[in-house]
Amino acid sequence: MLIQSKSKIAASEITDPELFRQRRQIIKALAASGLIGAGIDFCEANPQAISRFKPAELSNSLSPTPSDIVKNYTNYYEFTFNKEDSTRLAQGLPTDPWQVEISGEVETPLKLNLEDILKQQSLQEYIYRFRCVEAWSMVVPWIGFPLVNLLKLAKPLAAARFVQFTTVLNPQAMPNQLHSTMIDWPYKEGLRIDEAVHPLSILAVGMYGEILPKQNGAPLRLVVPWKYGFKSIKAIVKIELVKKPPITSWNQYAPQEYGFYANVNPAVAHPRWSQASERLLGSSLFTSRRNTELFNGYADQVAGLYSDMDLKHFF
Repeated sequence: MLIQSKSKIAASEITDPELFRQRRQIIKALAASGLIGAGIDFCEANPQAISRFKPAELSNSLSPTPSDIVKNYTNYYEFTFNKEDSTRLAQGLPTDPWQVEISGEVETPLKLNLEDILKQQSLQEYIYRFRCVEAWSMVVPWIGFPLVNLLKLAKPLAAARFVQFTTVLNPQAMPNQLHSTMIDWPYKEGLRIDEAVHPLSILAVGMYGEILPKQNGAPLRLVVPWKYGFKSIKAIVKIELVKKPPITSWNQYAPQEYGFYANVNPAVAHPRWSQASERLLGSSLFTSRRNTELFNGYADQVAGLYSDMDLKHFF
């Protein structure tokens, strides 16, 4: 966990004190959703369940994007190809009960109920930039836990070099899985193992002090803040540790536009548009732009992962 003194942390990256005081209400909401088993007072067992996570200082202090924008401006192609209708369409996706399977190059393959996973975790709030490959961005206060915590439960073997994630396959609730052949469903994404175990890589179960909305990837989504948003796969049901780079959905569909690594890089343009700047949602009239930062502003933490790679190429 990366902890800095308060003087070195941008205000936008510190949990609002009022939200911090409301962590008991957050846990009660999670319990009411079925994510935490009935009869378990998780907050009493772990009174610091929602704690503050403070990544590196942002070069420009940013406030969290208004929650109504984040909840109603999403790319969720299993439901729709526009950004607004998934808010309505996703409500039909059943998320309780929910299981996650961990398999592949592990000592102990597992299939776990989500509530059992959460009983073992201390939830934190992570205020992260979120940068879409379409050149727009948000700042989102997620609630979740480090991905590495879940991977360790299965005891990865030395042969595990990559991690593949798979979204739920439910064509009855996700109409584009039934009608669209653009992507070979279910949606899949992947990380290198050192990326997956990095402390900035998290699994989110909430945001803005609330349970994660279905249109934002409930009940469990990946968040990797230094990569373009399509890497942060939603509604995860399977995690497989593998020896070779896994097939990922967008890279399979258009490899020249959506690389496996997909690290935010202002110097490398998408084939159809520049990545040098981004439209910050929630700013005045949605027209304000800011300069894109290498690794989305998290270079101090993650640049070392790629010291042997040529960053002039679109990953």
